[in-house]
This record gives sequence, structure tokens and C-alpha cells, in this order.
Amino acid sequence: MMKKKRVISCILAGALALGGQQAWAATVHYNDSSLTGNADEWNQWTAGWENLANDYTQVSLTPGAAASQLNFAWYSEGTTGTPVVYFGTDPSDLREVNGTSGSVDPSLTNGRTYSYNYVTVTGLEENTTYYYSVNKNGVITQPETYKTGSFENVNILYVGDPQVGASKGQPQGEGKLSADSGAANTAARNDGFAWDRTLDTALEQNPDINFIISAGDQVNKTGQAKEEEYAAYLSASVLKNVPVATTIGNHDSLNPDYSYHFNNPNPTDLGKTQAGGDYYYTYGPGLFIVLNTNNYNVAEHKQTIQKAVENFPDTAWRIVTIHQDIYGSGLDHSDTDGMILRTQLTPIFDEFDVDVVLQGHDHTYSRSKLLYGDGQTHDSYEFRLNEAGDDYDWDNAYNTVSGQKIPLYPLTDDAAGQNALQVFTEDNRCYTIETGDETTVTNPKGTLYMTANSASGSKYYELTSTQQDYIANRSQNWLPSYSVINMTSNTFKIDTYQITDQGSTEKIDQTFTIHKTAGR
Repeated sequence: MMKKKRVISCILAGALALGGQQAWAATVHYNDSSLTGNADEWNQWTAGWENLANDYTQVSLTPGAAASQLNFAWYSEGTTGTPVVYFGTDPSDLREVNGTSGSVDPSLTNGRTYSYNYVTVTGLEENTTYYYSVNKNGVITQPETYKTGSFENVNILYVGDPQVGASKGQPQGEGKLSADSGAANTAARNDGFAWDRTLDTALEQNPDINFIISAGDQVNKTGQAKEEEYAAYLSASVLKNVPVATTIGNHDSLNPDYSYHFNNPNPTDLGKTQAGGDYYYTYGPGLFIVLNTNNYNVAEHKQTIQKAVENFPDTAWRIVTIHQDIYGSGLDHSDTDGMILRTQLTPIFDEFDVDVVLQGHDHTYSRSKLLYGDGQTHDSYEFRLNEAGDDYDWDNAYNTVSGQKIPLYPLTDDAAGQNALQVFTEDNRCYTIETGDETTVTNPKGTLYMTANSASGSKYYELTSTQQDYIANRSQNWLPSYSVINMTSNTFKIDTYQITDQGSTEKIDQTFTIHKTAGR
């Protein structure tokens, strides 16, 4: 039986007024797994948390370069990797597939020595059940199941910001959730359970999902050791059977543990931060391009898109995933750091005829109107690291040409700062709105921008007080949510749901459909 979550008043916990400056943080709303989770399952989860938090060897599945491929990654203890997957249609007769391995930075694993393992399996056929085991230090794991679906009628689960560990400081029971290391990271314990609950709910409703797209911030700690957060994220039962195409979020970006855990296809040397760079893959009628927009060198992102399109010019759909929401509607990001790359990316998406952009970062849900650039010349902007180099300086944007520092939260008596922010804001009105409130469009000129709310409910943000003119619909009901995409050669359809405290699902937007009557 599901327990009822406490009703918490709608106030901003982190709105701090400092001489007129406002720095927005998460609201007091979050998903308390001890109240929304099944009591027996929650008790079992907490009882096993210490072992899980110290097990860094969870297996990660990611899409391969094409639908006929599947990628694996996992840790092995010691200096010698064991990159072997056993794979096939008969669990008693699996073929051996070898890969590569490398060393994990021990500063990220409490001084313990690990190697990461990468393996790619090829030759997969659609609508087929496969089995796999992996080699962990000479121990062959029990077979797990992987089922391919249709390669022509593709179903994708799209989620935003699991951000396991972001509920730190929130109340639970008689105390508060902690972000300490290892098993003491009770925030990761809370959020890992909620993440698993969301995926179970989504897959129960949509059992024919081909793969998952995560728009970034898989985990919470920025530039720190966080293996217990990755352990919680990767332990979700669905992830043993369904691959995830992850995106590098700002919380993932500043150390290489992300790159150890996710064996992404067609990796490039473009758009790199410590976590890795841009990559791309095809799946049926879609070309999927994943950009690391924590790197503000947009010329490199353009090269990635160009390379992907040149290699796969005839796919029906071009879908880009980025973490930062250049067209979103959340209070904390969409009118400040979220739109930092808007002036640069919008014309590139136009040039390469990108159909859909999937975003995260904003911890709210929104669906844009169909948008394209205004054809005018605009400045370009970026973020820079703070002085310590362990996080981004979220308070200031920089003009990439002039080097001007633009305070995003200027003091009320800072006339120069207020003026710089106004110029920055006006310059980012660089778009043209193609459509209005239609929910079905045919052969549109513009691009659809989706922003996903938190899939775990570890952290939510308020919506902006005024809905932007480029937004068609938005929602913030303080509940975990996810979207389901259905893609064929001539139709792209997306539905979005939230999960109630009692575990049922509710649609929070009308079905949005793009039709194409001809090729590119």
C-alpha cells in the first residue's frame, strides 16, 4: 500500500535576498521515498543500501552506433580489466565477445583500484530476445535478458535529471537527508529508490520501450567522488534490460567517472569536458546527436552535428539531446544560464534541419512552440569555472567576443550590471515562432524543444512567473515525470506523464505529433 506524501506549502527554500540579489535554489518539494514507496520495498532497499553503496561494479547498457548494436560498461576490481560479455539467444550457449579496458582514477573510488570495461555486441536483429552475462574478475554473472523491439516503429522513454543525491538537506523521518560519502549518502539512498520506482512505473505502462534517453545530471555531486550515487543510479532494475543514452549534465561534467560508466557510441573529441564529449548514433528512422553543452565551444558542437548528418544524411528524424534548456520555463535556469547558448545553437539547429531538441536542467516540464532563428546577428556567451575550478560560476555569463562579465543576479544599485543583464536578455530574443497552440503539425519549418522535469523527484524548481511566448505548455506539480516518444518514418509523437504519490500515472499534456509527408 502506498503511503500519502506530506503536503508541503509552495515556497522557495533557496530564494535568498542579499542586498537585492536573488539566488534561486531548489524548492522544499521533493519525492520522499519513505512515504511514496511501498513500505516493504523501501525497508528492503534501506537494509541493502550499505552493500549497494559500496558496490561500484553495476553494469551499464547504452545504445550502440546503430539499432543492431548494444554497448556495455562496468567496473572490475584491480588493475587488470575483464572486458568480456557472453551474449546470445540461448542462455545455456552464449558466445564470447571481447572489448577493451582502462584504469579508473582511484581518487574517485576511495583509493580502491578498479578498471573499467567496454564491450560492443553487434549483429542484433529486431524483435528478438537475447541473454547476456559479463565477466567480473573471473566471475561470470547470471544471465540477464535483453529484448530488441521494432527497428521501424521505435518507442523511447525520455527522462530528465534523475540527479541521484540532490535531495540532500531535505527532511526524512526525524532527520535530514545527507550527501556524505558512501552509505552515509542517504540522499542518494532516497533518490535511487525513487529513480527505480519511476522506471518500473514507466516500463509497466510501456513494456515495448526500445531504449531510454536521459537529458543529463544522472548524479548530483559536482567535481567530487560520487560512486555511491552512480551505484544507486545504475542499480535500477529496468537498466539491466533497457539501454540508456545519457547526456553529460553540469553535475556529471567535471570528473571522468561518467566516461568510465557509459560506453557511448561514436564518441568524438569535440565538446569535451572531463566527463567526455559529443557523440551520436542511429536507431531506425532517427539520427540522435548528443552534445556536451557544458563545453561552450559551439563551433565544435557544429562539427559534431555536421559529421553525424554527413554520415547519415537520409534519416527521417534528426534529434538532438542537450542538458541545458535553451528554451525552457523554469525559474532557476530558463531565463539565465539555461539560455546561455541560445544565440549560437538556434541557427545551427536551423542549418542542419534539426526536428526535435530534448533538454533537461530546469526541473520543470515544458513544451515549446515550433521555433527557428530570426536571421539577425547576435553576440555569443559562455560560462566559466569558478576560481576553485570545482564548479561553474553560475552567477555570471561572459560575452565570448568582448569578454564582458554579465552578472545574472545584479544588485539593485548596480546600474551597469542591470544594464548588462538587460542587453543579454534582449539579445537572447533571437527566435521566430512558427506555430501557436497546435498539437499536430505537418512538415514544420521550426524545431520542437522539450524540457523534462526530474524523473526521480530529487529536486524541483518553480516555473517562471510569466510563461514565455515561445512556450506552448508547461507544468510543475511536484511529482516525478517522464515522456514516451513513438517514432516511425513519417511520425514523431510524444506523450508526458507524472507519477502520483499513490503510484498511478496521469497525463500532463496533450499528445504532440509531427507528421512528415516527404523525405528531407
